[in-house]
Amino acid sequence: MRPESNAARWSGPAALAARLFLGGVFFYASVDKILNPADFALAVYNYQILPDGLINLTALVMPWLELLLGVSLVTGLWLPGMVLWSNGLLWVFFLALLFNLFRGLDVHCGCFSTRPDPAGLPSIAWYLFRDLVFLVAGGFLSWRLFITRCDHRELVEHPFPWTMRHHD
Repeated sequence: MRPESNAARWSGPAALAARLFLGGVFFYASVDKILNPADFALAVYNYQILPDGLINLTALVMPWLELLLGVSLVTGLWLPGMVLWSNGLLWVFFLALLFNLFRGLDVHCGCFSTRPDPAGLPSIAWYLFRDLVFLVAGGFLSWRLFITRCDHRELVEHPFPWTMRHHD
């Protein structure tokens, strides 16, 4: 075993927390969309970004992709690829919300529920802030995996650096 750097020592538990957090977010986000694809298709349509021919396809495929991302991030399967996919999807969500904010459309994001909250919609600014938090977690995982060149197996096998035995 090689000694860990200072960055690896503090980011092990943080990387596990980020993985579990984002995995939980993607898993939770997928459930209602899988159960209600027609309602989710309406949410996708309301963004007024995709051509009509891609709305139903998006409403059918995206929830299953989110489920796969959630399960993979939590279990650590295919971690480098899933981190890239999750960050790409998070950026698409963030930019779609930002695009509609600039267009003056206050859409129900359809992120976690296909039906608007009867108490009233949160503002698009809230959705952007929330998605920014998700992007920070995804960015941290990208930094951990790709910038510091961490072996992704360490994030799964040894998420807590203090449990690793170092050989002198």
